[in-house]
Amino acid sequence: MRARSCIRMRRDALTAWCIALALAACGTTPAPVAVPSKEEAREQPVPIVTVTRGEFTLAADKLDVWNAVGQIVVNARGVEYLGRAQMLDLYSLRYRGVEFLVLTKAMTAAETGNVIRTRVTARTPAGKPIDNDATAEVLAMLQRALPAEVERVRAQQAKQKKKPVKRAKP
Repeated sequence: MRARSCIRMRRDALTAWCIALALAACGTTPAPVAVPSKEEAREQPVPIVTVTRGEFTLAADKLDVWNAVGQIVVNARGVEYLGRAQMLDLYSLRYRGVEFLVLTKAMTAAETGNVIRTRVTARTPAGKPIDNDATAEVLAMLQRALPAEVERVRAQQAKQKKKPVKRAKP
């Protein structure tokens, strides 16, 4: 009889322990739900930049525009010339601490209606569109100065073609 009462006591203790565990599990408070503050709710998500502010097109050949951009940026105050790549149609510049590329790309005939036009834009060193005040200022300066500089570069190149080449006598 003593063994039965010992087994009963163990079973009752085990049952009480299981009930206590079940109640403890049910008694937990739910995790607090994060509610955005009024400032966070008002903030808009940061838009992805797809176009460079200040980007423009010019009625000129890509090579003429590329040469004229080079003449302008090397003489521009505050613009630091870092390098260039004619095959990639770009200049690497730094202005107001922002490093970026200025690209001159020929537009397709479908985009322009068979008129020769060149797009001038800025990109990050990784090649993505960039939209900030420094690049917008440089592009605005280029937009103002490029038409006259393209004409000057064309005239200079025409003069060089007209000069006779002196050849040494054999």
